[in-house]
Amino acid sequence: MRKVSGATVAVIMAIALYFTLFWGYDALRMLTSPTYGLEDVWRSQFVFGIGRVFGLSPMGLIQLAAFFGTVKLAVAFFCALHLIDRARSLASGKKPSTEVLEGGLALVVLISVFSAGPALWSHNTELVRDQIIQLVLAGLAVALCLVERNYRRDTDLVASVRLPEGASFTPWR
Repeated sequence: MRKVSGATVAVIMAIALYFTLFWGYDALRMLTSPTYGLEDVWRSQFVFGIGRVFGLSPMGLIQLAAFFGTVKLAVAFFCALHLIDRARSLASGKKPSTEVLEGGLALVVLISVFSAGPALWSHNTELVRDQIIQLVLAGLAVALCLVERNYRRDTDLVASVRLPEGASFTPWR
């Protein structure tokens, strides 16, 4: 079971690194652009799609793009915090906290669902595929965090059960 836990940790760290690098780069690109990334037609299609659904004006589109850029930067920050916490826990032997990563991945799920909706309505399969990949990675990381937490809880439970000196374990008494 320990090898499964090591592979689980490796996959969680790889997914956190992916979101740190790619979403962080995308957020910085959006937030440093004068039009908040709307000049890149491919990457901003979901903003235009959501703007079309809600009837946003050009200023509303810019504000929506700035909002998505800020949320992506927050997700990248949460994933980077988890990577730092995980490296600290590997060095010191303490247990890492996955709540920050799970919160960031919840934001990934929300952003992916909101981004995939307009892509589905406009029948843009390439954009839907990109959003589904993000959604699957976030779901996989959350599932593995739950597996790791359950494994850690089981080992803590076994370690906390102690029998009195000289007593034997008999479950049928």
